Amino acid sequence: MSNARRAVPWAVAAGLLLALSFPPVGWWPLGIAGVALLTWACQGRRLRGGIGLGLLCGLVLFLVLIRWLTVVGLDAWLMLSGYSALWLGVAGGATALVTRLRGWPLWVAVVWVAQEALRDRIPLGGWPWGRLAFGQADAPWLPAAWGGGTPLLTFLVALSGALVVWGLQARLRMAVAVLVAVALLPWLASLLPGGSPPTGQPVVAVIQGDVPATGLGFAVAGQRREVLDNHVRQTLALAEEVRLGRQPQPDLVIWPENASDLDPYRESDAARAIAAAARAIDAPLLVGAVVTNPTDPTTVLNVGIVWDPATGPGARYAKRHPVPFGEYIPLRGLLTRFIGRFALIPRDFAAGTAAGVLPMAGIPVGDVICFEVAYDDVVRDVVNAGAQILAVQTNNATYTGGGQSEQQVAMARLRAVETGRATVVAATNGISAQFLPDGTPVGWLPEGVAGFLVASLPTAAGLSPAVVLGGWPEGAAVLAAAVVVVIGLRRDPGLIPRSPGTLERPDEEGMQG
Repeated sequence: MSNARRAVPWAVAAGLLLALSFPPVGWWPLGIAGVALLTWACQGRRLRGGIGLGLLCGLVLFLVLIRWLTVVGLDAWLMLSGYSALWLGVAGGATALVTRLRGWPLWVAVVWVAQEALRDRIPLGGWPWGRLAFGQADAPWLPAAWGGGTPLLTFLVALSGALVVWGLQARLRMAVAVLVAVALLPWLASLLPGGSPPTGQPVVAVIQGDVPATGLGFAVAGQRREVLDNHVRQTLALAEEVRLGRQPQPDLVIWPENASDLDPYRESDAARAIAAAARAIDAPLLVGAVVTNPTDPTTVLNVGIVWDPATGPGARYAKRHPVPFGEYIPLRGLLTRFIGRFALIPRDFAAGTAAGVLPMAGIPVGDVICFEVAYDDVVRDVVNAGAQILAVQTNNATYTGGGQSEQQVAMARLRAVETGRATVVAATNGISAQFLPDGTPVGWLPEGVAGFLVASLPTAAGLSPAVVLGGWPEGAAVLAAAVVVVIGLRRDPGLIPRSPGTLERPDEEGMQG
């Protein structure tokens, strides 16, 4: 067996460890171990070998991570996993090149940040699922997100993994020193200050009504009214608890995405049901709804509508980042000829244009709808636009039981820390949750359980360093990665192949710090 082929099991193991670092397993140290194994497998390889090993690692990672997509179709699961793996192929090839350079653990970490920055944006608006940072919601260095956001968390995970390899290759004494340094990184991150003084303490309620069917059956037209009625029913139950003094009076109430797939602007019965719920709870509702686009009736909008108990529907936010192939079909005329499943999306969802900051009881609420929580710029924009609390409206009913809900709520927890904003997640059938600005959970409803969450949450107006920095760190990482990859390409490509059975390298220059 050739040396390159001997590295294959290590690439496979790296992908599996990376996948298990994310929820629902969510053991965050496996992210470090996965990066370490992939780095070790790629180190000293030619560019082509690194690409192949990274591609294999990425394929294993995403086949496990997004297995919940099988409910849509095996073809969708395989195609998206294969596409996502291409980016890990890029990272593997770049790792093979930059490990030829001095200080290569730093450059490995930069490569990871750079490939995630690009994957987050291209094509069709990007696909950020599987970023290293999203597996770190339970890690002790989560506070570092306040200082540098998801790019910093990814950098710390990748740097730690690369340092483990470097330390072990530098003999026992150096290995011990490096591992101690890696252990100290989470502790140092936890010392970072977080958040700004609260500007208020409103009582926020989250409604999870549950759904009559999961999977693709959620979209059946006959069940839409039942979903709406379920959320009305839970809101009325909360109103009764308030009347009896068992729960505090909410200042605002958050319903999930798709709580009303009946357009309340056109369906009078739906409007009356929502209005009755708002009057009963005597607080504005943020209603997730699907409505006809008034500027183009051939399309629809995925919106959050503020419904006042006295004046009815008011301000609304239209989702800015609809999901390609899920909410709209690129090249619809061509693709629908070959993929009949796209008929389940008869009208494309149009994209909104404004950041989702909605006034509710005098509080600027930042509305983020479903998969938008994975996109740095969407979350950052609502905070920059004045949001003092974040509401993530989501409908995970299609993917119930596959781990998607756990992955998404972990992202919301990270966003709370990153922005310094209390964050609530409202889901149709789970998982709904409430987080303080430091990421501490104060409310949780699992999948398949109808109910409500009520908590007093702090509002904040200051901007975290992560929000202020914006996309500049990622831009710098992309530029730096491009430079070191070019330098790596210019180095002698004839590195002596090593066996993955040993941690020794014949190229001493590559080990210098």
